[in-house]
Amino acid sequence: MADDVFGCTLWGRDWVRIAQPLRQSRPDPTLPRARTLARVGAVQVTIDGRVVRGVVQRGRTTSVVRIEVAPMPDETVAAITARLGGSRPVVTDEVHRAVTTTGLSPAPTLAGVDCSCSDDTGRCIHVLAVYYETARRVDDDPRTALDIQSCFGDAPGGSRVSTTASPQRWVALDALDPADYFTVST
Repeated sequence: MADDVFGCTLWGRDWVRIAQPLRQSRPDPTLPRARTLARVGAVQVTIDGRVVRGVVQRGRTTSVVRIEVAPMPDETVAAITARLGGSRPVVTDEVHRAVTTTGLSPAPTLAGVDCSCSDDTGRCIHVLAVYYETARRVDDDPRTALDIQSCFGDAPGGSRVSTTASPQRWVALDALDPADYFTVST
């Protein structure tokens, strides 16, 4: 399987760029292993507000990762809001491009990174694997990129994007109740 399965959207690519910064001048040998961990399902990610928590199972060890993301600046929120008009706003790559052409960046800014492993660099294989898994989730639903940065919801200035229409591109099978779809006639 190719290594380019992460960052298929511009929103997901922002998370891949955190793992693979453009300023990096030499190869990082942990990146292919981190992508493999994310690809084979060894990374479980939960998103709670601006905190991404990941549990990474690698061999016999389990590491817990916590990534805190800074809130999106109000100017960027306003630029996104201006492009998400209509009754059913959809977060697309065109919205990302339009915001970046104004000189603003919708890319996440990290406020803190922590891993339970002994590596204290903040760029261990576990953290990198969580970045890739988060990129995959953002690729599946780009609104997640905005959720993580507190773009949706209430803000002091009231300028945050409304979540009245939230299109969902996929549903986890375990979230469905078969009783809603099948009936037994007696």
